[in-house]
Amino acid sequence: MARRHNIEMPILTCLLLLVAACTTATAQNTETAQRKNFKSPMTVDATVPELCAQYAEDKSALERLLPFAMSDLRLEQMGRLHSDWISRLEAVNFSQLPRRQQIDWLALYNKAKHDFINIETTRQREHEVAEFLPFTPPLVELLEARANRKQVDAAKVADIFHQASLGLDDAKEKLSETRTSGSVARRATKKLKSISSALENFYRFRDGYDPAFGWWCQKPWEQLKENMNDYGPWLERELGDLDPDDKDALIGDPIGREALLNELAFERIPYAPGELIQIAEKELAWCNQRRVSAAERMGLGDDWKAAQAAAKDLHVEPGDQPEMILQLAEEAVAFLETNDLVSIPDMVKKSWRMEMMSPARQMISPYFTGGEVISIAFPTDGMSHEAKLQSMRGNNQPYSHATVHHELIPGHHLQGFMAKRWNPHRRMFYTPFLVEGWALYWELQLWDWGFAKTPEEEIGMLFWRSHRCARIIFSLNFHLGNWSPQECVDFLVETVGHELRNAEAEVRRSIQGGYGPLYQCAYMLGGMQLRSLYKELVEQGGWNKRDFHDAVLHQGPIPVDLIRAALGNQELSANFPADWRFND
Repeated sequence: MARRHNIEMPILTCLLLLVAACTTATAQNTETAQRKNFKSPMTVDATVPELCAQYAEDKSALERLLPFAMSDLRLEQMGRLHSDWISRLEAVNFSQLPRRQQIDWLALYNKAKHDFINIETTRQREHEVAEFLPFTPPLVELLEARANRKQVDAAKVADIFHQASLGLDDAKEKLSETRTSGSVARRATKKLKSISSALENFYRFRDGYDPAFGWWCQKPWEQLKENMNDYGPWLERELGDLDPDDKDALIGDPIGREALLNELAFERIPYAPGELIQIAEKELAWCNQRRVSAAERMGLGDDWKAAQAAAKDLHVEPGDQPEMILQLAEEAVAFLETNDLVSIPDMVKKSWRMEMMSPARQMISPYFTGGEVISIAFPTDGMSHEAKLQSMRGNNQPYSHATVHHELIPGHHLQGFMAKRWNPHRRMFYTPFLVEGWALYWELQLWDWGFAKTPEEEIGMLFWRSHRCARIIFSLNFHLGNWSPQECVDFLVETVGHELRNAEAEVRRSIQGGYGPLYQCAYMLGGMQLRSLYKELVEQGGWNKRDFHDAVLHQGPIPVDLIRAALGNQELSANFPADWRFND
């Protein structure tokens, strides 16, 4: 038995070695075949969501590389980037894409074209201020050289700094008799600040690390920096007739009719500015009729302004605003759930928070804003007596009743929660016509569904509704060059019934708060788009209300007409027209 065992073991070992060898050979053959069939990620066709991510990162990378104004290199490279992407998208076989990716393609192609057009708009607007910044080209060349990772001689840099300082003094002398608009003067100042900030980074990069650089450049840089800091205020004061220290001044920068038409095309809105103003005026007339009706039920005849003044007095005491907002938020959620209007995950209800808004920010946003964090505007102890009264009156209970749901649920908080979980790649297409339009849509629908229980609450809802109409009228007239900022303020006070301080803050927010030129139009117009879509799909198409609202939330912040295309049965094509006349 022992001897047989010794004979069998070598045989077993050989069999095991043979199996291992075959397994190794098979694995090697498989690996070789995989290598032959492997394609580099750069050669594999990307899905359209992946193209969206790639486009966003390409654009962001170039903006980080060249973050300063007045640069021909920046505009050239941006233009080439967008042109290349347009060509790449046009090479996609649109008809072979799944419907969801066709919507992504349309949104991405629309954005790439808009970004390409904006290159020329930026070039024109920078050209308009170039005469006020004649000393900047050599400085911009330094920044471009650093972006290209080129080394620059320290002595040469010092000379460029020195010559630019002399150029600043020379520009003041030559431009002393020149005058321009306040908006152009402020635009030139912003461009100079962009260059100055980039130069600060340029200087810090070598200062202290390169002994020769500090030896040559410290004094010229300090002088140039001081001169640039002085030049902006001089430009605004002497050429633009502005007080650079007046932080409350209402100074905007109208973009003109052609640029407005470009923005409307990007938002896929097939209406001209004049048509939109007419739509808003019609809606405003409807609001005024309803305000008169509410005033009559309050025993104030047809004096809706008196009714509005009475509603403003229905504010809580200092310190009580957070508790009131909590009560209004819970009331809105209860209404939605009782009527089965939209899905509300538990995490949405538990995750929102409150913060108090600073007095400085209330100069721009006189009313609370929201999302996951609702920022409460209410007076602080450091405000003047008049400012405190206007803040409390402007943030009264009827007005807040009409907008807490706009900011939280079912408005921006619910919307933002869903946008991070459904089609998150579409967040790059952010459009206020969907983001603000969604929250405004609920104001329109909740009115129709009887959310307001008293005439005072109706006055609150109508105040905001009339304000959305007024935003369209004054913002478009401003950008068309028809109205001054002060005329916009007067219009809000007279037509909507704003407190003066709040009206000024609203106009300041609209024309110099960093918003796009159509942002203020987007509330009411986006809400009207969604209401029109509701009529198509729910009232005429048989959709359930809850299913409709959930479906819209799942689409992400794309133009509303593309949401219509996603939820409808239209045949899509690469040249799908933006011809939905939602208000006809």
